[in-house]
Amino acid sequence: MAPSGSRSIKKGCQRVLYWIPVLFIALIVAWSYYAYVLQLCIESIEGIAEKVIYLLVYHVIFIMFVWAYWQTIFTRPMNPLKEFHLSYSDKELLEREDRGESQQEILRRIAKDLPICTRTNSGAIRFCDRCQLLKPDRCHHCSVCDKCILKMDHHCPWVNNCVGFANYKFFMLFLAYSLLYCLFITATDLQYFIKFWLNGLPDTQAKFHILFLFFSASTFSVSLASLLTYHCWLVCKNRSTLEAVRSPVFRHGTDKNGFSLGFSKNFRQVFGDEVKYWPIPVFSGLGDGCSFPACLVNLDVEQAASPTGSTPVNKSAADGRQFPSKPLRESQSRLLTSTPSWTESDIATDKDRKGASNQAMTIEHEA
Repeated sequence: MAPSGSRSIKKGCQRVLYWIPVLFIALIVAWSYYAYVLQLCIESIEGIAEKVIYLLVYHVIFIMFVWAYWQTIFTRPMNPLKEFHLSYSDKELLEREDRGESQQEILRRIAKDLPICTRTNSGAIRFCDRCQLLKPDRCHHCSVCDKCILKMDHHCPWVNNCVGFANYKFFMLFLAYSLLYCLFITATDLQYFIKFWLNGLPDTQAKFHILFLFFSASTFSVSLASLLTYHCWLVCKNRSTLEAVRSPVFRHGTDKNGFSLGFSKNFRQVFGDEVKYWPIPVFSGLGDGCSFPACLVNLDVEQAASPTGSTPVNKSAADGRQFPSKPLRESQSRLLTSTPSWTESDIATDKDRKGASNQAMTIEHEA
């Protein structure tokens, strides 16, 4: 067994290595700023109006790009609430049980107090041994971060962070603004790139910056466009990258569209209701990351006493625990409450209304 000192040194070296991709991106961006602002705009462009317009538009895009990238990197991923962690007594009870079925009975008992609909492929309660908690819907354990991440999409080495519920909007904006950044550089640098090949530029070091700036920006544009297109498709379908690879499993079985509520609501879950916040790298998504509205077919029998995606009326509610843990803005709760509440009581009420309506129509007809 390795001593604790060597383990801490190893972890420290790993943390340094994880920052290398981020440092690489930072150096590329710093060089592109120098090449575009100093070598292209200031040194090569002669027209004052063209120079000013290029610099103004460039800096707006650059600021938004860096802001979104910063938010994606340094926004800490959200972890499950304490209600999903096992209590000390539950841990002891679980450890005393050797059989898997007995352990599942304990986990099922605890899960009844929580808004959990998804299961493992075998139909068991999703439980994390390392974090000692019941996994909320769409939550997964990241082996790099060594913790459970709410609505985990993937661990991105280019941001050295997990992309999940807390920063998925920032990641989308980072892709969008980085693509816009590269396309703007490619479009405005094109005419000077052509002049380079026609020997229309003075023989200075700016020639080589203009050349490599065009090649690097156009190359990054292709990869960023494909990645952004893929994640836009995921947002429209309300899936994470992990769910696109392996569909979530409910009590009724696997359902790849289990959390899809339609394009509009899927988009608003990530970007929110207020349009003015959509292009800005500030959190505006809906929900709490622990529970999500689901389709009719995804109604869990154990959760049938409560509306899908809303706070279950159960022991946890009686104890004063609520989901989400923080009060939602009206715009946030509207998405969750606008989903039809497919409960037995609602169905019975609807049937009673239809029966009363039919009876009234019959009486009127007889009269």
